[in-house]
Amino acid sequence: MKVLLAVDGSACSDAATEEVCRRPWPEGSLVKVINAFELSLPPTAETWALPSGYFEEMDQAIRKHSQTIVEQAIGKLKAKLNKAVRIDGGCFPGSPRSVILEEAERWGADLIVVGSHGYRMWERFLLGSVSQSVVLHAKCSVEVVRCPRANVKESTQMAETLQ
Repeated sequence: MKVLLAVDGSACSDAATEEVCRRPWPEGSLVKVINAFELSLPPTAETWALPSGYFEEMDQAIRKHSQTIVEQAIGKLKAKLNKAVRIDGGCFPGSPRSVILEEAERWGADLIVVGSHGYRMWERFLLGSVSQSVVLHAKCSVEVVRCPRANVKESTQMAETLQ
C-alpha cells in the first residue's frame, strides 16, 4: 500500500502523522511524507529597493524549513512504525493543493492522509481549505485527520489575538 502523508508543521499535521503511526500497515507498505512550499514573490514592483540576494536567501530559508518539517515527520514515523514499512520524503515548490494532488497521482498513491485545521466558514472562505480541495479532486482515497479540539482553540485564540 502506498500512503502519501502531507505535512505542514502544524499541530494538525502532527495529528495526521500520529494517525499514520497508529496503523498496522501491511508489510511492504510505502509511506511518502511531503511538504509543499511556496516561493517568495516581490512585495512590490520596485525590487531594486531590496538588498541583493534577498530572494535567494528567502528561497533557501523556505526550502530548509520545508526539509526540516519532512525530516521531523519521517523521524516520528521511523520510531513508531514497523521496520517492514518503507518511509521516504520530499519537498516540492507550489501550491499545497496542487502539489499534493499531482504527487499522489504521479506516485500512484492508494491513500492520502492530511490534517485539517478545522477552520470555520469565514476562515475557510478567506484562507481556503487544502484538505477539502484534496478530498474533492483526488483520484484515490483521502483521510482527513482533525486536530484535537484543544489545539484548534489555541490556534483560533492566537489568530484572534493577532487581529
